Amino acid sequence: MKKQDDLIGTTLGNYRVLDTLGQGGMAKVYKAHQETLGRDVAIKVLPPWYAADRSFVERFNLEARLVARLSHPNIVTVHDANEQNGHLYIVMQLVDGGTLKDRLDQIQKEGRVMGIDEVVSIFTQLADALAYAHTEGIIHRDIKPVNVLMDRSGRPILSDFGIAKVLASTQDNLTRPGAGVGTPEYMSPEQCQGGAVDGRADIYALGVMLFEAQTGRTPFQGNNYPALAHSHIYEPPPRPSTINPTISPAIEYIILTALMKNPQQRYQTARDMADTLQKALIHNTSPRANITPMGNSYGQSGLLGVPSYTNPRTPSLVDNRQPVLYHCVNCHHMNKPQVRYCTRCGYVLKQCAVCGERNPVGNRFCTKCGQSLAP
Repeated sequence: MKKQDDLIGTTLGNYRVLDTLGQGGMAKVYKAHQETLGRDVAIKVLPPWYAADRSFVERFNLEARLVARLSHPNIVTVHDANEQNGHLYIVMQLVDGGTLKDRLDQIQKEGRVMGIDEVVSIFTQLADALAYAHTEGIIHRDIKPVNVLMDRSGRPILSDFGIAKVLASTQDNLTRPGAGVGTPEYMSPEQCQGGAVDGRADIYALGVMLFEAQTGRTPFQGNNYPALAHSHIYEPPPRPSTINPTISPAIEYIILTALMKNPQQRYQTARDMADTLQKALIHNTSPRANITPMGNSYGQSGLLGVPSYTNPRTPSLVDNRQPVLYHCVNCHHMNKPQVRYCTRCGYVLKQCAVCGERNPVGNRFCTKCGQSLAP
């Protein structure tokens, strides 16, 4: 027999807890009724050890106040945040249409991927929500399908803004040493490295979700954090078209731009990404027409080694690709994968730090000792 949850039937502040809505890695979500206003709400309750840390409680309440100021149709409304009897909780708008993960799972069971109309609708709204939050100085830091709620009309609503920031400031609660707070499959390279994070980390995570919506999987897969982090930091993502040959070239272009390793080569704002998504739908029959890439073009990215398109207006991406090129860290000239020295300045491109072997720039591992090579 299933054990009754101790909070069900009790009251937190003005909210009577009715039922469990879901269980996440860091909190449990309940459906509750606000007696004073006669409405149902969602309450996210954090584990008791968070409430025992007074500095964490202060940071949590501060962040909750900041997030409560956000007013956007695609961001969940925060009504309240408080602590009672060791329970730290945040009260939010109740959204009862499931999550984006539920939607993606449903589509996958049907043996298909999300259509371009639905993709553009959902992801344009999410990008617009992020653009608004970023202008308000708030970064999400944990964009993933389970944090996108869906209302009954199919409108996506971002939840859990600000919570990851507070968790990141509580080092004792980190479960992965040296890792930033987030979900490994969706973390940006800078998060994996524990570096400074801005809105472009959210853009990267949105690109991961877009990849997943169009292929049925995330770009990098692994059974542990170090493997996933290594992939995010060093490995180029697979081209979505190698998994889903029917993907719109324009959407593939948007995905690969959002997934650039260097934040400066991604879309610089979520608004840029939203605008390009809308153009992708308008110009679906001419995928690269009037779609301007942010940062360098693919053929000059270097950090990812993403191939260039030889004909921007050619719908087929199969027979019109140039070889992968790699940039020289000294002069930024693009080199073919077989070369060991930059063809412009002569700089050693891929020298093994362990044995000193000078490897072809396209190598991931040293040909002499097998050591993993720096990008």
